[in-house]
Amino acid sequence: MRPAIQADEGDIFLRDVDVETGVVSVELTGACVTCPASTATLKDGIERILKKRVSGVTAVQHVGESLSPAEEGTIVSL
Repeated sequence: MRPAIQADEGDIFLRDVDVETGVVSVELTGACVTCPASTATLKDGIERILKKRVSGVTAVQHVGESLSPAEEGTIVSL
């Protein structure tokens, strides 16, 4: 997933996984922030793939908060 997003000058970072609800929170950055197709990419691509490959995933949501320097060290790349 990530190489395809990076090829379009964007990036994706895993921000949180709520194990109780199955909701995965990701941050889209770069060109993805202003791209009109980012919602479709998130729902039709990323969410669909994660639901298929990862047991318990119920939804993927975008969070757009800026990271603190401490948080940057905890990011997991998809």
